[in-house]
Amino acid sequence: MSISIQSLRERKSVRAKELHDLLDNNKGDAWKSEHQEIYNKTMSEIEDINAEISRVEAYLESVADEEIDNSLQHVENQNTGKDGKINARGLYCKWLRGGDKSLTAEDWTSIRATMSTTTDSEGGYTVQTEVAAMIADALKKFGGMRRVANVLQSSNGNPINYPNSDGTSETGEQIAENTTATGADLVFGTTLLTTYKFSSKVVAVPFELIQDSQIDIETLVNKRLIQRLGRITNTKFTVGTGTGESKGIVPNAGSGKVGTTGQTVTVIFDDLVDLVHSVDEAYREEGNCRFMMNDASLKIIRKLKDSNGRPIFLPGYDGLSGPMPDTLLGYEIVTNSDVVVMAANAKSILFGDYYHYIIRDVMDMTLFRFTDSAYAKLGQVGFLMWMRSGGAFTDVGGAVKYYQNSAT
Repeated sequence: MSISIQSLRERKSVRAKELHDLLDNNKGDAWKSEHQEIYNKTMSEIEDINAEISRVEAYLESVADEEIDNSLQHVENQNTGKDGKINARGLYCKWLRGGDKSLTAEDWTSIRATMSTTTDSEGGYTVQTEVAAMIADALKKFGGMRRVANVLQSSNGNPINYPNSDGTSETGEQIAENTTATGADLVFGTTLLTTYKFSSKVVAVPFELIQDSQIDIETLVNKRLIQRLGRITNTKFTVGTGTGESKGIVPNAGSGKVGTTGQTVTVIFDDLVDLVHSVDEAYREEGNCRFMMNDASLKIIRKLKDSNGRPIFLPGYDGLSGPMPDTLLGYEIVTNSDVVVMAANAKSILFGDYYHYIIRDVMDMTLFRFTDSAYAKLGQVGFLMWMRSGGAFTDVGGAVKYYQNSAT
C-alpha cells in the first residue's frame, strides 16, 4: 500500500510540474484558451489523484489503529533501549495497558529519573519529556497554526514577558567627516505570554482493545487525545479573544485590504495583490510569508485568474530540492479550518510572517487512567489528558495582515 501511495504522489508531481512549466512558458498575453483547457484538464487529474491518496491514507490510518506498530517492540518486555537508556515510550505503553499496578518499583524509579511523577490518589501520570515532545509535534497536523508559528516549550506555565520591537521604519544616516552620529535607541515593549489549561475530554477504550497484545495501544489512545487537543488549541490560537484565552492571530492582525462593494463571499485578484503589499517588504524579504485561509476559501481562490487570464493558483509537487507547497502569487498557502469562510465583514484571508506568533507549551502534560465503576460496568478504561498552552502575537510592526470581505 505504501508503494501505491508513492506511485500516486509521483504521478501528482509530474502533473503539477507540467502546470508550472505551462504557466512559466506562456506568460502575459501569450496565455491562450487552449492553455486554459490543458490547465483545467490537468487540475482535474490532480484532484482525482489527491482523492485517491486520501482514500489510501485513510485505509492505512485505520489499519494503524488495529495492528501493532512495527517500530515498537513488545513494550512489556522492553523497558530499555538498545543503548541501555530508559525507554520512556516503553514504560508509557506499559502503564497505558495495565495502569499503576503493572509497573514495578524499578519501573517507577526509572520514571522518576526521567522527570516523570505520579498522582497516586487520582491515577495520574505526568507524561515523560520524550513522549510529551512526540505528542506536541503531532499536534501540528491539526489546524495550521503550529506549522507556521514559533513554538516554545517550558517546564512551567508561569506568565512571562516576551520582548518586541518595531524596526520597520528605522534607518541609518549619511553624515559628513568628523560629525557625531545621531542617537536612535531601540524601543522595546513586551507581550505577556500566558498559558491556559486544556482537556482532551475522556476517551473510553474497551477492555478488549487494551488486553489484546496485537493492538498498538499508544497509537490508539494518543491519536484520540491529540486530535481533540490539537483542534481546541488551534481554535484559540486562530480566533482567541485574549480575554481568559489565547490572543488569536485573526483578532490581532492588522487590516490589509477590505473588499470592494459586492465582494461579500468572494475576492478578486487585485485585492490579493493589495493584501500582499500591505505587509512591509522587510517581512516579505525574509522569505517566511504565507497565505492562510479556510479550505472553502481556497476553493474560490483556485478559480481566480490574473489580468491576462492565467490561473494564479499553482499546485504543489515533490521537486528535486524537496516538497513544493501549493502557492498563490508565489507564496505558500496554509489551510486553517478555524479561519472563517468568506461572508459579509469576514476576515477570511491572512497574509504575512506567522513566526511572530508565539505558541508556548508547558511540557508537563498529565494523563489520567480511569478504571472506576462508571467505566468498569461498561467494560471500558477511560483516558483523559490535560495540557497547558497559550499563544500571542508578539509583533508590533504589521507582520500579518488580513483581507476582510465587504459588508455589502
